[in-house]
Amino acid sequence: MKEQKIPYNLSGIIVILMIISSVGGLLIDNLYRDNAFVSAVWRGNDYVTLIVAVPIFIISLLIAKKGEPRALLIWFAMLWYSFYNYIFYLFGAAFNAFFLLYVALFTLSLYALIFGLPHLDITKIKERFSPDLPVKWISGYMLFVAAGLSTVYTIQSLNFVVTGQLPEIVELTAHPTSIVFAIDFPFLIVPFVLTAIWLWKRQPWGYALAVILNVKGAIYTLVLAVGSYSAGATAEIPMWITLTIAGVIVSGYLLKNMQAQ
Repeated sequence: MKEQKIPYNLSGIIVILMIISSVGGLLIDNLYRDNAFVSAVWRGNDYVTLIVAVPIFIISLLIAKKGEPRALLIWFAMLWYSFYNYIFYLFGAAFNAFFLLYVALFTLSLYALIFGLPHLDITKIKERFSPDLPVKWISGYMLFVAAGLSTVYTIQSLNFVVTGQLPEIVELTAHPTSIVFAIDFPFLIVPFVLTAIWLWKRQPWGYALAVILNVKGAIYTLVLAVGSYSAGATAEIPMWITLTIAGVIVSGYLLKNMQAQ
Protein backbone atom coordinates (compact mmCIF):
# COMPACT_ATOMS: atom_id res chain seq x y z
CA MET A 1 0.00 0.00 0.00
CA LYS A 2 3.03 2.29 0.15
CA GLU A 3 2.55 3.37 -3.47
CA GLN A 4 -1.11 4.14 -2.71
CA LYS A 5 -0.40 6.36 0.32
CA ILE A 6 -1.71 9.58 -1.26
CA PRO A 7 -5.04 8.16 -2.54
CA TYR A 8 -5.46 6.24 0.72
CA ASN A 9 -5.07 9.38 2.82
CA LEU A 10 -7.34 11.33 0.49
CA SER A 11 -9.93 8.56 0.80
CA GLY A 12 -10.08 9.02 4.57
CA ILE A 13 -10.95 12.67 4.06
CA ILE A 14 -13.46 11.80 1.34
CA VAL A 15 -15.32 9.38 3.63
CA ILE A 16 -15.63 12.01 6.35
CA LEU A 17 -16.92 14.60 3.86
CA MET A 18 -19.37 12.08 2.38
CA ILE A 19 -20.82 11.49 5.84
CA ILE A 20 -21.13 15.25 6.48
CA SER A 21 -22.74 15.82 3.09
CA SER A 22 -25.22 12.97 3.46
CA VAL A 23 -26.20 13.67 7.06
CA GLY A 24 -26.55 17.37 6.30
CA GLY A 25 -28.66 16.67 3.25
CA LEU A 26 -31.02 14.50 5.29
CA LEU A 27 -31.25 16.66 8.41
CA ILE A 28 -30.82 20.29 7.39
CA ASP A 29 -34.12 21.82 6.37
CA ASN A 30 -34.08 23.76 3.12
CA LEU A 31 -30.46 22.88 2.34
CA TYR A 32 -31.50 21.95 -1.17
CA ARG A 33 -32.86 24.90 -3.13
CA ASP A 34 -33.96 22.87 -6.15
CA ASN A 35 -37.55 22.06 -7.07
CA ALA A 36 -39.42 19.34 -5.15
CA PHE A 37 -38.50 16.58 -7.63
CA VAL A 38 -34.76 17.25 -7.59
CA SER A 39 -34.63 17.83 -3.82
CA ALA A 40 -36.30 14.46 -3.25
CA VAL A 41 -33.73 12.81 -5.52
CA TRP A 42 -30.87 14.40 -3.55
CA ARG A 43 -32.28 13.09 -0.27
CA GLY A 44 -32.67 9.60 -1.71
CA ASN A 45 -29.07 9.78 -2.88
CA ASP A 46 -27.91 10.95 0.57
CA TYR A 47 -29.68 8.03 2.21
CA VAL A 48 -28.06 5.34 0.04
CA THR A 49 -24.67 7.05 0.21
CA LEU A 50 -24.79 7.10 4.01
CA ILE A 51 -26.29 3.63 4.58
CA VAL A 52 -24.65 1.66 1.76
CA ALA A 53 -21.78 3.48 0.05
CA VAL A 54 -19.97 4.85 3.10
CA PRO A 55 -19.82 1.49 4.99
CA ILE A 56 -18.56 -0.29 1.87
CA PHE A 57 -15.98 2.47 1.37
CA ILE A 58 -14.73 2.19 4.96
CA ILE A 59 -14.59 -1.61 5.00
CA SER A 60 -12.79 -1.78 1.66
CA LEU A 61 -10.26 0.80 2.85
CA LEU A 62 -9.47 -1.15 6.00
CA ILE A 63 -9.13 -4.49 4.21
CA ALA A 64 -7.24 -3.06 1.23
CA LYS A 65 -4.61 -1.73 3.64
CA LYS A 66 -3.82 -5.37 4.46
CA GLY A 67 -3.09 -6.06 0.79
CA GLU A 68 -6.31 -7.84 -0.16
CA PRO A 69 -6.63 -7.32 -3.95
CA ARG A 70 -10.42 -7.65 -4.14
CA ALA A 71 -10.82 -5.00 -1.45
CA LEU A 72 -8.39 -2.82 -3.41
CA LEU A 73 -10.65 -2.86 -6.47
CA ILE A 74 -13.77 -2.27 -4.38
CA TRP A 75 -12.02 0.71 -2.78
CA PHE A 76 -11.33 2.17 -6.23
CA ALA A 77 -14.94 1.47 -7.17
CA MET A 78 -15.98 3.63 -4.23
CA LEU A 79 -13.60 6.38 -5.30
CA TRP A 80 -15.21 6.24 -8.73
CA TYR A 81 -18.64 6.33 -7.07
CA SER A 82 -17.67 9.44 -5.11
CA PHE A 83 -16.23 11.16 -8.17
CA TYR A 84 -19.26 10.37 -10.33
CA ASN A 85 -21.82 11.07 -7.62
CA TYR A 86 -20.56 14.49 -6.62
CA ILE A 87 -20.30 15.70 -10.20
CA PHE A 88 -24.09 15.78 -10.05
CA TYR A 89 -24.15 17.71 -6.78
CA LEU A 90 -21.49 20.16 -7.91
CA PHE A 91 -22.93 20.95 -11.35
CA GLY A 92 -26.54 19.88 -10.92
CA ALA A 93 -27.64 21.21 -7.54
CA ALA A 94 -28.83 24.76 -7.10
CA PHE A 95 -26.15 26.71 -5.24
CA ASN A 96 -26.42 25.93 -1.53
CA ALA A 97 -24.47 26.02 1.74
CA PHE A 98 -22.60 22.81 0.85
CA PHE A 99 -21.19 24.08 -2.46
CA LEU A 100 -17.58 24.09 -1.22
CA LEU A 101 -18.12 20.62 0.24
CA TYR A 102 -19.15 19.36 -3.20
CA VAL A 103 -16.09 21.03 -4.72
CA ALA A 104 -13.87 19.23 -2.19
CA LEU A 105 -15.52 15.83 -2.71
CA PHE A 106 -15.33 16.04 -6.49
CA THR A 107 -11.74 17.31 -6.50
CA LEU A 108 -10.36 14.92 -3.88
CA SER A 109 -12.03 11.94 -5.57
CA LEU A 110 -10.65 12.96 -8.96
CA TYR A 111 -7.09 13.31 -7.71
CA ALA A 112 -7.26 10.14 -5.62
CA LEU A 113 -8.10 8.31 -8.85
CA ILE A 114 -5.39 10.14 -10.80
CA PHE A 115 -2.73 9.28 -8.21
CA GLY A 116 -4.03 5.78 -7.54
CA LEU A 117 -5.00 4.12 -10.80
CA PRO A 118 -1.51 4.30 -12.41
CA HIS A 119 -0.11 2.36 -9.43
CA LEU A 120 -2.48 -0.59 -9.82
CA ASP A 121 -0.48 -3.66 -10.80
CA ILE A 122 -2.98 -4.67 -13.45
CA THR A 123 -0.86 -7.56 -14.71
CA LYS A 124 -1.00 -9.23 -11.29
CA ILE A 125 -4.67 -8.36 -11.01
CA LYS A 126 -5.39 -10.18 -14.27
CA GLU A 127 -3.39 -13.20 -13.10
CA ARG A 128 -5.67 -13.51 -10.07
CA PHE A 129 -8.71 -14.13 -12.25
CA SER A 130 -9.67 -17.62 -13.34
CA PRO A 131 -8.70 -18.29 -16.98
CA ASP A 132 -12.19 -19.77 -17.39
CA LEU A 133 -13.90 -16.48 -16.55
CA PRO A 134 -16.63 -16.01 -19.21
CA VAL A 135 -15.48 -12.57 -20.25
CA LYS A 136 -17.73 -12.42 -23.32
CA TRP A 137 -21.03 -12.50 -21.46
CA ILE A 138 -19.78 -9.96 -18.92
CA SER A 139 -18.59 -7.72 -21.75
CA GLY A 140 -21.90 -8.26 -23.51
CA TYR A 141 -23.82 -7.13 -20.45
CA MET A 142 -21.71 -3.97 -20.18
CA LEU A 143 -22.19 -3.21 -23.88
CA PHE A 144 -25.94 -3.78 -23.49
CA VAL A 145 -26.14 -1.23 -20.65
CA ALA A 146 -24.04 1.30 -22.56
CA ALA A 147 -26.06 0.83 -25.75
CA GLY A 148 -29.36 1.14 -23.90
CA LEU A 149 -28.44 4.40 -22.18
CA SER A 150 -26.81 5.95 -25.23
CA THR A 151 -29.84 5.05 -27.37
CA VAL A 152 -32.29 6.64 -24.93
CA TYR A 153 -30.18 9.79 -24.57
CA THR A 154 -29.54 10.12 -28.31
CA ILE A 155 -33.18 9.63 -29.31
CA GLN A 156 -34.36 12.27 -26.84
CA SER A 157 -31.64 14.69 -27.93
CA LEU A 158 -32.43 14.23 -31.65
CA ASN A 159 -36.14 14.47 -30.93
CA PHE A 160 -35.53 17.98 -29.64
CA VAL A 161 -33.76 18.86 -32.89
CA VAL A 162 -36.79 17.69 -34.91
CA THR A 163 -39.72 18.67 -32.67
CA GLY A 164 -38.36 21.15 -30.13
CA GLN A 165 -39.62 18.86 -27.34
CA LEU A 166 -37.27 18.96 -24.35
CA PRO A 167 -36.19 15.64 -22.83
CA GLU A 168 -38.41 14.69 -19.89
CA ILE A 169 -35.52 14.88 -17.42
CA VAL A 170 -34.90 18.53 -18.37
CA GLU A 171 -38.54 19.41 -17.75
CA LEU A 172 -38.67 17.53 -14.45
CA THR A 173 -35.50 19.08 -13.07
CA ALA A 174 -36.03 22.55 -14.54
CA HIS A 175 -32.31 22.59 -15.41
CA PRO A 176 -31.18 24.53 -18.50
CA THR A 177 -29.74 21.30 -19.93
CA SER A 178 -29.60 17.58 -19.16
CA ILE A 179 -26.93 17.14 -16.52
CA VAL A 180 -27.55 13.38 -16.68
CA PHE A 181 -26.86 13.11 -20.42
CA ALA A 182 -23.82 15.39 -20.16
CA ILE A 183 -22.22 13.35 -17.38
CA ASP A 184 -23.21 9.84 -18.45
CA PHE A 185 -21.84 9.97 -22.00
CA PRO A 186 -18.19 10.63 -20.99
CA PHE A 187 -18.12 9.12 -17.49
CA LEU A 188 -20.41 6.09 -17.77
CA ILE A 189 -21.10 5.05 -21.35
CA VAL A 190 -17.59 5.46 -22.78
CA PRO A 191 -15.86 3.72 -19.82
CA PHE A 192 -18.35 0.84 -20.06
CA VAL A 193 -17.69 0.41 -23.79
CA LEU A 194 -13.90 0.60 -23.49
CA THR A 195 -13.83 -1.77 -20.52
CA ALA A 196 -16.10 -4.26 -22.30
CA ILE A 197 -13.78 -4.28 -25.31
CA TRP A 198 -10.65 -4.67 -23.18
CA LEU A 199 -12.24 -7.45 -21.14
CA TRP A 200 -13.45 -9.24 -24.28
CA LYS A 201 -9.83 -9.17 -25.51
CA ARG A 202 -8.65 -10.29 -22.03
CA GLN A 203 -6.48 -7.21 -21.58
CA PRO A 204 -5.42 -6.48 -17.97
CA TRP A 205 -7.23 -3.17 -17.63
CA GLY A 206 -10.44 -4.87 -18.69
CA TYR A 207 -10.42 -7.08 -15.59
CA ALA A 208 -9.64 -4.30 -13.11
CA LEU A 209 -12.09 -1.79 -14.57
CA ALA A 210 -14.85 -4.38 -14.95
CA VAL A 211 -14.86 -4.81 -11.17
CA ILE A 212 -14.56 -1.10 -10.46
CA LEU A 213 -17.32 -0.03 -12.86
CA ASN A 214 -19.78 -2.79 -12.02
CA VAL A 215 -19.45 -2.40 -8.23
CA LYS A 216 -19.95 1.34 -8.59
CA GLY A 217 -22.77 0.73 -11.05
CA ALA A 218 -24.67 -1.61 -8.73
CA ILE A 219 -24.60 0.93 -5.90
CA TYR A 220 -25.53 3.84 -8.12
CA THR A 221 -28.53 2.12 -9.69
CA LEU A 222 -29.69 1.52 -6.11
CA VAL A 223 -29.31 5.28 -5.61
CA LEU A 224 -31.47 5.83 -8.68
CA ALA A 225 -34.10 3.37 -7.44
CA VAL A 226 -34.35 5.05 -4.03
CA GLY A 227 -34.19 8.51 -5.59
CA SER A 228 -37.01 7.60 -8.00
CA TYR A 229 -39.11 6.37 -5.09
CA SER A 230 -38.41 9.53 -3.09
CA ALA A 231 -39.37 11.72 -6.04
CA GLY A 232 -42.48 9.72 -6.89
CA ALA A 233 -41.12 8.50 -10.25
CA THR A 234 -42.28 4.95 -9.53
CA ALA A 235 -42.40 3.85 -13.18
CA GLU A 236 -38.58 3.79 -13.31
CA ILE A 237 -38.06 1.78 -10.12
CA PRO A 238 -38.33 -1.74 -11.70
CA MET A 239 -35.65 -0.84 -14.26
CA TRP A 240 -33.24 0.48 -11.63
CA ILE A 241 -33.86 -2.49 -9.32
CA THR A 242 -33.25 -4.89 -12.22
CA LEU A 243 -29.98 -3.16 -13.06
CA THR A 244 -28.97 -3.17 -9.39
CA ILE A 245 -29.53 -6.93 -9.16
CA ALA A 246 -27.68 -7.48 -12.44
CA GLY A 247 -24.79 -5.30 -11.24
CA VAL A 248 -24.55 -7.22 -7.97
CA ILE A 249 -24.53 -10.53 -9.82
CA VAL A 250 -21.84 -9.44 -12.27
CA SER A 251 -19.72 -7.86 -9.53
CA GLY A 252 -20.09 -10.88 -7.27
CA TYR A 253 -19.17 -13.25 -10.08
CA LEU A 254 -16.07 -11.25 -10.96
CA LEU A 255 -14.91 -11.09 -7.35
CA LYS A 256 -15.69 -14.77 -6.77
CA ASN A 257 -13.42 -15.67 -9.68
CA MET A 258 -10.56 -13.54 -8.33
CA GLN A 259 -8.04 -15.10 -5.97
CA ALA A 260 -7.67 -13.35 -2.63
CA GLN A 261 -3.93 -13.79 -2.32
